[in-house]
Amino acid sequence: MSIYEQYETVIGLEVHIQLATESKAFCTDPTSFGAAPNTQISPVSLGHPGTLPRMNKRQIEYAVKLGLALGCEINRENQFARKNYFYVDLPKGYQITQDDLPICVGGSLKIRLENSTKDIRIHRIHMEEDAGKSIHDQAPKHSLVDLNRAGVPLLEMVSEPDFRSSEEVYSYMSEVRKIVRYLGISDGNMEEGSLRCDVNVSVRKKGDTKLGTRCEVKNVNSLRYAKRAVEFEFKRQVDIIEAGGTITQSTLNFDPATGRTSPMREKENAHDYRYFTDPDLPPVILTDEFIEDVRASLPPLPEQLVQQFTKELGLPEYDALVLTEERSMAEFYLALIKHTKQYKTASNWVINIIKAYLNEEDISIEEFPLSPRTIAALMALVESKKVSFAAASQKLFPALTKQPQQEPEALAKSLNLMQDSDAGSIEHFVDQALAKFPDKVKAYKKGKKGVIGLFMGEVMKLSRGKANPQLANQLLRKKLEEA
Repeated sequence: MSIYEQYETVIGLEVHIQLATESKAFCTDPTSFGAAPNTQISPVSLGHPGTLPRMNKRQIEYAVKLGLALGCEINRENQFARKNYFYVDLPKGYQITQDDLPICVGGSLKIRLENSTKDIRIHRIHMEEDAGKSIHDQAPKHSLVDLNRAGVPLLEMVSEPDFRSSEEVYSYMSEVRKIVRYLGISDGNMEEGSLRCDVNVSVRKKGDTKLGTRCEVKNVNSLRYAKRAVEFEFKRQVDIIEAGGTITQSTLNFDPATGRTSPMREKENAHDYRYFTDPDLPPVILTDEFIEDVRASLPPLPEQLVQQFTKELGLPEYDALVLTEERSMAEFYLALIKHTKQYKTASNWVINIIKAYLNEEDISIEEFPLSPRTIAALMALVESKKVSFAAASQKLFPALTKQPQQEPEALAKSLNLMQDSDAGSIEHFVDQALAKFPDKVKAYKKGKKGVIGLFMGEVMKLSRGKANPQLANQLLRKKLEEA
């Protein structure tokens, strides 16, 4: 057993979710991504003396949505606090956040691993505002500050230390991104900073129950980076312990170029921030009516849809997971099966044909030119054997994407794709094929059943691909047995 196999990682995550509101948390500044630096600011977000914050109701609604989706307890009384620290991109000198009275407590999120599932407990979800952004690579001797992001509404979702591997961290972040997109509360774009996480990592000998000293890797904005940061920290901390050293509680930076962490500062504790109730913001009291209105607005969630697709519709779990990766894809499938009861066939079309088209065209399902009703009509042509699956998927489907206003059957006829199911005409082709290869007929009679493929190929060639394959196969076998 290697040294590393004697240890286990204990990980907790603090996920920062930027909310898709039109204005900031405590003022009316816009929040659109990519604006020129320092153009989405006001005296309030700049922290000018005499300015007063006002609560964004939509931020509260989105926080309750996430809490209900994760099975959290929603606190009816919400209080805001000031978290005091100095940094150049924090103009007020403090961050408005929640301390003793967060909006959501408890709850859990199920993650899927290779051969199992695991529930990760949620410690709390609280509302806060973002800081600005320091830019270090645009001037050789100076750091620049962009305050567009200062005051943007965030939810901080704090887990219990339930993770034991980098794979679990990766799966959890994937699920968080999926659920906030389903709820419509965030775009979840990690590359734009809409979803970031602080990863708290400690190690201990397997079998120990006492937690080790944790180090916090700050502002990781990629699923892959989070996974790599955990893997590096695990080995780094084990190496220090095995060398006789001790782990110092600290805040770390992760460098994607090297895959290594480096110290930023020793980790602060809660008392270092001198939390106190924000005197400018009164308590927010949530009524049962408000919470129930939010609950009524919740869409079907990914796990609910997976259960529906597997248990009610009989789909394999793989299909259900692929169909529920994105809310828009799941909604397209749900709309499709309103027009057909061929649930598995519909799933095959969405996963294998439609998704391939979306990837090839680099578009989303919202931009897909064909309606669910059109896809159902296309499926019906195959089911009724009017058009072969090969012709429908390889010829008719591409033609429909270019002429979405056309009815599938009318277009199939104009493209000469309608399948021949007339037994008389197919029998004529079968007779021609058998007459062309008399020696192969004898071979079939002697037990070489594989030669039927040769005859099928000839029948399809003679019929120009329009013969119903099943009917042609039946007639071939009957004729061969009688020969």
